[in-house]
Amino acid sequence: MTKTVSRRLGVVLAFAALAAALPMVATAAASDGVTFARDVAPILQQSCQVCHQPDSIAPMSLLTYEETRPWARSIKQKVLAREMPPWHIAKNAGIKQFQNDRSLTDQQLETIVAWVDAGAPLGDPNDLPPPVDWPDPNVWQLAERFGEPGLIVRSDPFTMPANGQDKWWRPVVDTGLTEPRWVRAIEVKPSFPGGRKIVHHILANLIQDEEGLTGLATSLAASRDGDEPEAGLFMEWAIGKVGEIFPDNAGKLMLPGSKIRWEVHYHAVGEEVSDDVVEMAVYFYPKGQEPRYRTILTSFSGRSGEIDIRPGQLSTTEGFTVLEAPARFENFQPHMHMRGTAMSIEAIYPDGRQELLSLVDNFQWNWHINYVYAEDIAPILPKGTVVKVTAWHDNTAANRNNPDPSQWVGYGDRTVDEMGFAWVDVTYLEQDDYERLVADRALRTNEEE
Repeated sequence: MTKTVSRRLGVVLAFAALAAALPMVATAAASDGVTFARDVAPILQQSCQVCHQPDSIAPMSLLTYEETRPWARSIKQKVLAREMPPWHIAKNAGIKQFQNDRSLTDQQLETIVAWVDAGAPLGDPNDLPPPVDWPDPNVWQLAERFGEPGLIVRSDPFTMPANGQDKWWRPVVDTGLTEPRWVRAIEVKPSFPGGRKIVHHILANLIQDEEGLTGLATSLAASRDGDEPEAGLFMEWAIGKVGEIFPDNAGKLMLPGSKIRWEVHYHAVGEEVSDDVVEMAVYFYPKGQEPRYRTILTSFSGRSGEIDIRPGQLSTTEGFTVLEAPARFENFQPHMHMRGTAMSIEAIYPDGRQELLSLVDNFQWNWHINYVYAEDIAPILPKGTVVKVTAWHDNTAANRNNPDPSQWVGYGDRTVDEMGFAWVDVTYLEQDDYERLVADRALRTNEEE
């Protein structure tokens, strides 16, 4: 054996020995530092694995160390940019408490970054938390809380070709309901796994004859919807959303003979999905139990119809809506497309005072998060309040989501067109109820102070 070959062999053996020792070195070094088993795995379980599991919406699974370790640097980049977990509302502006907050705390973010910077060590496997028993994506997620759905409505089947333009499927189907029922919660479920890949968003409009019904919310809905026998948008679904749960003593009313007018937005993903069906589960209040308040899913526009974005330009649109009655806002869900970057919702009170309710300052078009306000924090607004929605769009090359900054962009249904409005579940209140709720909240605030 020549000296040169001998030296090369020695180098190879040295590197092999070093590589074999790396796991032990990483484990030993992690004994006093951040480890996957003790520190990172619980964070992933809490905020990431709901999507990052096999056959789910995420491109990779993060259930185990072996699955997670190759993505360590990418995870660090995504959490530092606050792109993941998908929670893009500003933490230092407006309302800060939400029922469905999966975002990372500053401490959790620092833990992940420290783990990656330390070489992403496993640590002691005995420190691993028990694996989470995630629900079957083919079953109803809200059934554990409310029992089996009282009604399931299915769209007519639709076949999406492997390639081609976006499609909007708008069948009208009977609900089969034979008696009036109040709705406690609603859940929409695209088919799994094919539908999860091709469905961009779903609208379910409730069509029913409300002639003869009385009540504040009914009259306000009728004033918006004109002469059509339509009770407004019943449910909206987009990526990142499961369903709607209404506050205690509030809900939606379904009448006998009602129908659902679907609008399912499909996009091609390179493979045909045949006879896709979207399902909607409706969870009712017990028979005879009528909630006091009626909730209506409302679109507050940022003047979407006036979107006019020239190539390489930024754009801001504003929309104003006057509340015709006192109301409680249950959530905030911005809706824009690929050029959308931020959206705010503000309240301009009758006395002229202006308050920022919420701001999404890092909008990601492929996530339409429904930010559900904590029940004791949800804004209660008086009659005459002006709801202001501001939408920001970026049609420049600096926007990484922009498919073509050389194109003019206007309003439209396609993802390459633009929109700019907020979905808000509005619970309309009688004046005496509004005054009582405001007084109760003021009393709680004083007691806490």
